[in-house]
Amino acid sequence: MNVLVTGGDGFVGSYLCDELASRGHNVTALSRDPDPSVFTEDVETAMGDLTAYESIESAFEGVDVVLNLVALSPLFQPKGGDEKHFEIHLGGTENAVRAAEEHSVPKIVQMSALGADPWGQTAYIRSKGQAEDVVQDSELDWVIFRPSVVFGEGGEFVSFTEQLTPPFLAPLPGGGRTRFQPIWVEDLAAMLADAVENDDYDGEAYEIGGPEVLTLADVARMIQRAEGKSVSIVPVPMSLAEIGMSIADPIPMVPFGSDQARSLQMDNTVSENDVGAFDMSEGDLKTLGEYLDVR
Repeated sequence: MNVLVTGGDGFVGSYLCDELASRGHNVTALSRDPDPSVFTEDVETAMGDLTAYESIESAFEGVDVVLNLVALSPLFQPKGGDEKHFEIHLGGTENAVRAAEEHSVPKIVQMSALGADPWGQTAYIRSKGQAEDVVQDSELDWVIFRPSVVFGEGGEFVSFTEQLTPPFLAPLPGGGRTRFQPIWVEDLAAMLADAVENDDYDGEAYEIGGPEVLTLADVARMIQRAEGKSVSIVPVPMSLAEIGMSIADPIPMVPFGSDQARSLQMDNTVSENDVGAFDMSEGDLKTLGEYLDVR
């Protein structure tokens, strides 16, 4: 199949493009500034900005499936503030769907997020939820993925936690009780590739989590242990953390803001893990501890 991956040279995209190419598909990675060096397989690249329709439209010609991965991180405050989430997630998805319909692309696989909700508590979650509505209301066959946080080489989850938790003594919002269900990027890429190949997945949204539920404090301790250090967690009331991050909103060198503070008040875990739909069990998935080589 001819497969177009928007954001294809990004963190998840680079693994996914290699996975698809290794399965024999013709893969094109679309991004604003393509970097072919991130791929180990034969992957074509195309230049285009998903928020500028005319720059991407021609890349959809002759495509059998498009995977829309373009996204901002929920962990760091974007330049341009909360509206940037809507520009990228909602506006970008609208352009991808429009181009796919214009060129009669049969199917789109949309990377959403766990907890996506058009009326959610954060700009990230609201924009992801509204983008899902665009996909579901389109003329295309569709599959939606809602993963928990994704970890792996080149990912942000570990570095985000490191910035929040210096060694020895780390003040964490709510004592680090926010729960995550981290999924390894290569496990997720394999499931996304399955959804490309198998139409049985069409018309469904899948919540995807890793094999274990970890608190932010658990993750912080694991990361420091992997570096031969220890850390003591100092609880910071969520109300104070949100005030502090809100104050940091306008400070360019501070990567966190009020949206990130609100996100830390919500668990990022699945109610029912849909990995079984992809012939996997949680026992088949790589744990964060295995990735960090911490037992």
